[in-house]
Amino acid sequence: MIANLNGYQAYQKNKYETASPHRLITMLYEGAIRFGNQAIGFIEHGDIEGKNKSIQKFQDIIYELISCLNFNEGKEIANNLYALYTYVIELSTRSNLEKTTEPLKEAINIIADIKSSWEQIGKEVQMNG
Repeated sequence: MIANLNGYQAYQKNKYETASPHRLITMLYEGAIRFGNQAIGFIEHGDIEGKNKSIQKFQDIIYELISCLNFNEGKEIANNLYALYTYVIELSTRSNLEKTTEPLKEAINIIADIKSSWEQIGKEVQMNG
């Protein structure tokens, strides 16, 4: 059992270490959506500790996305994404404080839209590259 677990952990670690930068950003979006949805479930079931942990992980991922922004090369796009990311953090904070799902659902929708655009860019780059 331990050997299988070690193999799985090595596989998981390798999956992230060998992913392209584009894929890593996609994985961050996927993680944010997953933790956001988990938080919604915890809010609906009144699990305060679970809600807090999931929203914290959600926000950690959004802060990581902010740290990936390149304001030198991406100027307007980076500024727009920064504004969206900070708004998403505000929404998740509101959900956390008010213990309501609506702001977090809006935040997840925003991230899902950005993820969809990001994936489209990746497809176009692959086709043209």
